[in-house]
Amino acid sequence: MSRFVDTLLAHCAPDSPTRSDRGITTGEPMQPRRLPWTQVHEKALRAAGTLMSAAPGVHPGDAVAVLAGDPALIAPAVQGIWLAGGSVTMLHQPTPRADLAAWAADTVRVLGMIGAKLVLLGPPFDGLAPVLDQRGIGYLMLADLDDPAAGPLPAPVPMGEDDTALLQLTSGSSATPKAVRITHGNLYANMTAMVQVADLDPAGDVLISWLPLFHDMGMVGFLTLPMALGLELVKVTPADFLSRPLLWAELISRYRGTVTAAPNFAYALLARRLAGTDAHFDLSTLRFALNGAEPIEPAAVQAFTTAGARFGLPERCVVCAYGMAETVLAVSFAPHGIGMQVDTVDADALEARRRAVPAGPAERHVRAFPRLGPPLPGLEVQVVAEDGRALGEREVGRIRLRGESVTREYLTVEGARPAQDPDGWLDTGDEGYLADGDVVICGRRKDVIIMGGRNVYPTDIERAAGLVDGVRPGNVVAVRIDAGARRESFAVAVESHRAGDDEAERTLRKEITSRVVDAVGLRPGAVVVLPPAALPKTPSGKLRRAAVRDRIAEYLKP
Repeated sequence: MSRFVDTLLAHCAPDSPTRSDRGITTGEPMQPRRLPWTQVHEKALRAAGTLMSAAPGVHPGDAVAVLAGDPALIAPAVQGIWLAGGSVTMLHQPTPRADLAAWAADTVRVLGMIGAKLVLLGPPFDGLAPVLDQRGIGYLMLADLDDPAAGPLPAPVPMGEDDTALLQLTSGSSATPKAVRITHGNLYANMTAMVQVADLDPAGDVLISWLPLFHDMGMVGFLTLPMALGLELVKVTPADFLSRPLLWAELISRYRGTVTAAPNFAYALLARRLAGTDAHFDLSTLRFALNGAEPIEPAAVQAFTTAGARFGLPERCVVCAYGMAETVLAVSFAPHGIGMQVDTVDADALEARRRAVPAGPAERHVRAFPRLGPPLPGLEVQVVAEDGRALGEREVGRIRLRGESVTREYLTVEGARPAQDPDGWLDTGDEGYLADGDVVICGRRKDVIIMGGRNVYPTDIERAAGLVDGVRPGNVVAVRIDAGARRESFAVAVESHRAGDDEAERTLRKEITSRVVDAVGLRPGAVVVLPPAALPKTPSGKLRRAAVRDRIAEYLKP
């Protein structure tokens, strides 16, 4: 049996001498309900029995897709899939504004890519059953898996370390989907490394999360890990959080939460809500607030800790992290208990000589990057030049990874594709450097804007534009403009409630241009002001730069 399944059984099986009394609470804020992990396991055994006996039936090695939002139904279902020997794929969920015909076509493409013949369907997506019927997609309702009359699986199907546990969909274009193949061995290696570095304590820690389960941080970090290791978990949905962001603080306060995680935008949003509320919260128990999944903005972290201070939030609870689906979830965590550490470097040396030279206190032309800590145990991080030559301390280059949790392959519509080179290295697509062993990420290599011999990272431009009053925080994108024979330029696209007001737009464009010139010494070729929700995003909420470029193309015509 794989180490992952063995660990799951050790903490969840009711007859295990090491079983946990911890569990999962769902349904907040209206109908909270707690299920011990032992009861989740009993439901999972019934689910596995149903899956293996129902037509077409799940067999060892089969891929099973899940489309649902309720963590209370998802937890026993995915565990049941693993106990039956299958692999789990959490499908991207259609948004309220989605074209269901297009979504169904994309879903058929994904199911064909991963070889799944079955979808497990649950609320709030039950109503999509007719759409699946029209496409000939087989499905079962999650509620039907928990039939007390069904015969439970007598024993888990034996699985090896190289068998597939997860097929994690990446955040690329739905027209060209890609999945990361995560084995049982990958999953166990990354989970245990995270537990070690974060000092997770099953007896004392309480995890609080609203993250989507179709994203690796939500699925692995805040469902699979606590379920397998026996940690207390309080789980709500992204819709719950986005409709009332202060719910996040309420849950930390009510359940004495110690560990949480979110992308940078969520901390910025919560900071604004905390600053403007008269409610009372006790955030003093929060010791580990992981910030990752998108570029980390130091100002957002500072705003969060400042706004949270009057509620007892520990000043040094934020943990800046680096991760990706290709390593299951995590690559590096900054040491907890020290707070965000920022590496401030000379901008000219960074852009012209690709060296991260620490800036002196009097220097004004600087760049600031959060330090993301050393690689987790079992992972190697190396920085290399374009020719593959290993680079030294504070030399900027391509980030690549190697280790037990690194995936070996992707699944694409054209078939499987290796993820590693012959020496086991994975090219992350990121640029960065190492500083005293800490990983520092500058940006995505494909997004770098090269002007006048300088390598300018879009995040520096976006950070400056985002400071302008009237720009929606977290909804700013800088993209390269193909200038043909002329030198490369860039455009800045922002969302604003002032879009459509010609005079207000002119003022915004002027202020954004001024801020960007002050920050990076370069003038945007164009500044585009769009209404809220206009910028294309991935299903997990990340801005899609390539799609943004297409979206604003009409504004860039001479």
